[in-house]
Amino acid sequence: MAEAVFPSFPTREEVDFVIVGSGAAGGVMAKELSTAGHSVVLLEQGPHLKAADFHHDEWGYDHNLELTWGRSQGYPQTFRKFESDVAEEREMVCGYAHNVGGSSMHYSGNFWRFRPIDFVEASVRGPIAGTNFSDWPITYSDLEPYYTKVDWEVGVSGLQGPWDPPRTREYPCPPMPIKGSDVLLERAAKAMGLNPYPAPVAILSQPHNGRPGCVHCGFCNGYGCEVNAKSSSLVTVIPVALATGNCELRTHCTVHRVNTNDQGRATEVVYWDADGVEQAQRAKAVVLCANGSETPRLLLMSESAQHPDGLANSSGMVGKNLMFNGYSTVMGLFDEPVNAYKSVPATRVVHDFYELDPSLGFYGGGGIDGRHPSRGAPMGFALTAAPAFGTPTWGSKFKADLAYQFSHVAAFDGHTTSLPLSTNNITLDPTVKDKFGRPAIRTTYMDHPDDIETMRWFYEKTVEMMGVAGARNIVGHYERDGQEGNVHLLGTCRMGNDPDSSVVDAMNRAHDVPNLFMCDGSSLVTSGRGQPTMTIMALAFRAGELISQAARRNEI
Repeated sequence: MAEAVFPSFPTREEVDFVIVGSGAAGGVMAKELSTAGHSVVLLEQGPHLKAADFHHDEWGYDHNLELTWGRSQGYPQTFRKFESDVAEEREMVCGYAHNVGGSSMHYSGNFWRFRPIDFVEASVRGPIAGTNFSDWPITYSDLEPYYTKVDWEVGVSGLQGPWDPPRTREYPCPPMPIKGSDVLLERAAKAMGLNPYPAPVAILSQPHNGRPGCVHCGFCNGYGCEVNAKSSSLVTVIPVALATGNCELRTHCTVHRVNTNDQGRATEVVYWDADGVEQAQRAKAVVLCANGSETPRLLLMSESAQHPDGLANSSGMVGKNLMFNGYSTVMGLFDEPVNAYKSVPATRVVHDFYELDPSLGFYGGGGIDGRHPSRGAPMGFALTAAPAFGTPTWGSKFKADLAYQFSHVAAFDGHTTSLPLSTNNITLDPTVKDKFGRPAIRTTYMDHPDDIETMRWFYEKTVEMMGVAGARNIVGHYERDGQEGNVHLLGTCRMGNDPDSSVVDAMNRAHDVPNLFMCDGSSLVTSGRGQPTMTIMALAFRAGELISQAARRNEI
């Protein structure tokens, strides 16, 4: 690849596109638009870290929030379960990384494709009272070529089989080797008549596209990859974008507004630079890829005479339909070391329950995979998982128990559906501000009863599976009273054909503003089964291609 060229576009001269956010979608979008010859400015509020900057520092990442930021860094958020409640200030509710590559830099790398049913499930299943459960305006077959682009251009390891949705090309890399704890999951699942298979992951099992294979350090989920084996936008598509000479990456840029002209079209993106000086980059078109909480916040902050309720919000749907994905976890102790902390988070997954039988009386479905209960991190295990087994909190017995349990424990986790509700939303907090004076993100969220029932069902199934696996001490939980935070931030600027019930159309263009696009987790219409990032990237590849074509036809 040619050495990257870093142009410097004048802020008061129009570039073709300004992209806000360099994560899973923003990085792909920058690559697609810049390689097509368009001038692009990519704005990121965090730093541009490299492999040498990452380290195995639990305290720095999990407690000082060096990658994710929160109230202690001047970015508070607030939370309430119901709109009648007063939102309480929290360190973090919506979790995401602040750096080039966004959360793709520190994700677990689990890369399940959505299946054909995910795009038409509302029609197949029927309406669910009190929800905005809807079909997508596109189908799996529309997105499949772009899933394949993610496989090969970003890099996914896996194994095609009868369990997988239809695909046009095999995985570029073979699956990760199975680890000891997942041997137990696989044996238990087969004993129960189920069909476990190698987990597809966005981590290279062997060299691909000039990057090395995984070294199995065990620090994936929540950490940056120190060898560039994890397939983040940081090390895959963004370098390609920069190498074109058409893309300028600006870091430490905090966006607070998209300005529009008298015709209501987007004209510039306003942000504070690294020195705290307000800048405004003019653009022919704007693409928001800031994630499912930051994108709606930015739209709501960009109100004007033409858009009094927030930019692109004539439907009133901006910020609504927030979906977290459900989650349950069951831990078990085994007589022999199982070493779940080693290697990548998950090497086996069970998808026999992707769609639960409607006769159960509630909607839902998901997948089960094996993990270490503390993401393989010793300090997190001591503070959170070990106490669940009744471990003393101090003294020699505490240390002995930790030393034994850490290598003898495994977790079987359920990843499940989440229904879209208008009452689950992102809004602007009326009183709490961040360090720049922007309204804090206010999250209102209470899981639908079906979502809680689905979490309960998967919890009970994994308790059974853990017993079949031979665990002698089994504990776990699911959010029976509703979740109060998540890293999956979906649905808040949903895609649809009807401008009255959606924010963007099938090519991710805002219904209200013809030169404004949104492409990130906010675009999703349904939640899938717990691993949305691959679908977010596939949507970005598709939208980038369609937007570029429309621009060449002078339709933007």
